Amino acid sequence: MEFEETSRQPGLGDRFPDLTVQTSHGEVSLPDAYEGEWFVLFSHPGDFTPVCTTEFVAFQQRSDEFEDLGVNLIGLSVDRVHSHIKWIEWIEDELDVQIEFPIIADEGGEVATRLGMLHPEMGSSTVRSVYVVDPDGVIRLELQYPMEIGRNIDEILRSIRALQTSDENDVAVPADWPNNANFGDQVLLEPPSDVATAEERLQRADEEDYDCLDWWFCLKDLD
Repeated sequence: MEFEETSRQPGLGDRFPDLTVQTSHGEVSLPDAYEGEWFVLFSHPGDFTPVCTTEFVAFQQRSDEFEDLGVNLIGLSVDRVHSHIKWIEWIEDELDVQIEFPIIADEGGEVATRLGMLHPEMGSSTVRSVYVVDPDGVIRLELQYPMEIGRNIDEILRSIRALQTSDENDVAVPADWPNNANFGDQVLLEPPSDVATAEERLQRADEEDYDCLDWWFCLKDLD
């Protein structure tokens, strides 16, 4: 494994660190391999474990939805490549699902340590981490789950759709978007940063087809 030397774990808004990793599909350089594209890197505690198996099957079965969003999938654990290969074969033989995305073999845990996927109190296995990285190689979302709870694929897809909607329309999205109990699939305008802009927004609400409850709380429908 090769990676840039820095002790700080990358966080939201940081560029994903430059890593050269061994995977079930061969050597991959991150984030360069997905330059100009979104990718989701997710770690799992170990091959041949029940929860992890259900997660990999779920990711693969929803892979068309990720692909429609322009998102690549890549897994990771501290298992060896040979273990990944045998596990993939088992999944195909027993569950009739072919895992098509690469899995990083982080033997020794260097990558997992760099990305904060190893927690001493959780043992030597990686926790269930998720990194969502945008086409510029910037980390846009981080999630972590304990070993005993599998991830919700719907939430990962929803979050990516929300990020892409925010980027494309320069808006924010409310809780549970696009199915908010009070505002449905409406999106939120960013609050004004000065008095003049706040006053102008209220004055132009009808003209711009905004629904403003106050100067700092304005909604709109997406076209």
